[in-house]
Amino acid sequence: MRILLLVSAFNGLSQRVWCTLRDAGHQVGVLLATSERDIIDGVRLSAPDLILCPHLTDRVPTRVWRQWRTIVLHPGPVGDRGPSSLDWAITEGARVWGVTALQAVQDIDAGPVWATRTFPMPLSPPRRSTLCAGPVSDAAVECALEVVAKAQDPAFVPVPAVDVPAQVAGARLRPAMRQADRAFDWSEPADAILRRIRAADSSPGVRTELSGLAVHVYDAHPGLARGEQPGAVLGRRQGAVLVAAGEGSLWIGQLRAAGEGGVKLPATAVLGRRLSGVPHSPAGPESDPEATTAYRQIRYRRTGAVGWLHFDFYNGAMAPGHSRRLLTGLRHAIGQDTRVLVLRGGTESFGNGIHLNVIEAAAHPEDAAWAAVRALNEVCREIITCTRQVVVAAYAGNAGAGGAMLGLGADVVAARDGIVLNPYYDIGLHGSELHTFTLPRRVGRDHAHRLLDEKLPVSASVAARIGLVDEVGPRHPEAYTQWLTALAESHSDAHAARRRRTAKVRRLAAERIPLEVYETRELAETSRDVYDDRSRFAAARRAFVRKLRPDRTPRRLLMTAAPVLDEDQQPQLRPAVPVSA
Repeated sequence: MRILLLVSAFNGLSQRVWCTLRDAGHQVGVLLATSERDIIDGVRLSAPDLILCPHLTDRVPTRVWRQWRTIVLHPGPVGDRGPSSLDWAITEGARVWGVTALQAVQDIDAGPVWATRTFPMPLSPPRRSTLCAGPVSDAAVECALEVVAKAQDPAFVPVPAVDVPAQVAGARLRPAMRQADRAFDWSEPADAILRRIRAADSSPGVRTELSGLAVHVYDAHPGLARGEQPGAVLGRRQGAVLVAAGEGSLWIGQLRAAGEGGVKLPATAVLGRRLSGVPHSPAGPESDPEATTAYRQIRYRRTGAVGWLHFDFYNGAMAPGHSRRLLTGLRHAIGQDTRVLVLRGGTESFGNGIHLNVIEAAAHPEDAAWAAVRALNEVCREIITCTRQVVVAAYAGNAGAGGAMLGLGADVVAARDGIVLNPYYDIGLHGSELHTFTLPRRVGRDHAHRLLDEKLPVSASVAARIGLVDEVGPRHPEAYTQWLTALAESHSDAHAARRRRTAKVRRLAAERIPLEVYETRELAETSRDVYDDRSRFAAARRAFVRKLRPDRTPRRLLMTAAPVLDEDQQPQLRPAVPVSA
């Protein structure tokens, strides 16, 4: 089928639906909802058989849904309506939630039902972005595939929403959640505050006050410390601050100063001199109960002959400090007496490359970008040249740009089914991460050029087919962990590991061109983007950080025009809206 994705942003969910439908053999295009006129014209030019809306915050123009079957993937169960579905579900502690595929009609989220799925909510309050990247994304993809199958059945008629039995108690029309609905007081228990902050993460955050500064807070984690004054900052660590609540405390990793011009940054960067006198909190040993709830972006543990280095950076973004901490952890892990080293990123994101927000907020963005690229390169070089262990890079979450390239120098690259890899975004930056060394060796020179030129995402299954990854594990995070453990142990046999390490030493020694040359060439190109702005990196970075609405859909995402058919060849399509609706 010719399927058009009408979306507000080509984000993780949209990309996954795009990849899934393409992998199933359909012709899929993307149209960004830039304006009503552009939507109408874009749909007409695309001439789709079906329109799917996996992430749309705007109303579908009447002229579109009346003429083309348009299905909205709403992040709520049958009966739920409104733009803040997940926010309310997390805030109110819903135990079950869902995704429903609804046909677009005049009233938002009120059309007949094409498909629906439900899923259990995590016991601990999830970040909204984590929920979207996990069970919501899984359910939306299942709904999308069911919709496409039903759209090819001439006998199928969607069921009016009022005739579909409610699967989740309390599902109803809800208003858009406002800051007044999200507000909390630091004198409330930490658990209650945690739920409200995570319901607004990663946007718009919750407005409050810290150290006398009006801010929006994000990235909250439980702490064990207690303070006499709720709202007082008790400590800081790795860019986060520990804040006292009425009962308990919370680590706050990210802040955005309220008002125009505020950029979401590590909390310590926003508070700055206001933290004078606030102590640094050491991590302490892993056996320390307080350390287990400390704000840790990197953790190392060992199970027999396998060492596990876990890293999880907010939204997968890496400033120089993040890269330096990861490099330190990596060198510590390499120094241990293990035969296998597993590098595992977060379930939401393995990595997304350099930290554009930190760069945009810097006094000298060019120097900040240059430092971030160089620091990330150090990590990539350490992975490529590691010969003491068999290195397994475990992509448990989506990866993009430098984050997608980060693990390609490992001996084994393992991806979780359902994730999306996007080698470099169209943001005006050549990129480095020694990708000119690692990428062609994995996928071949032609595929490497194609991935870099097209800048389009690939699914885990396609990545495995072209050699970008070696192994694909189960979709469910817990099943993936068990599978990954077995994979790591399978490479830990002493003789097999020694043979593999020896072969790697010989392979690196036989390289005709030193690794430094690849990096020098990459940095020469990157420097022109950073300092000369030859590809408008500054404007693209600013648009990304400020969440500026694009004025057009990138050409690489558009659906190719449909062939012009004679009148007797025109397909006979059913009306876009059933008479019963």
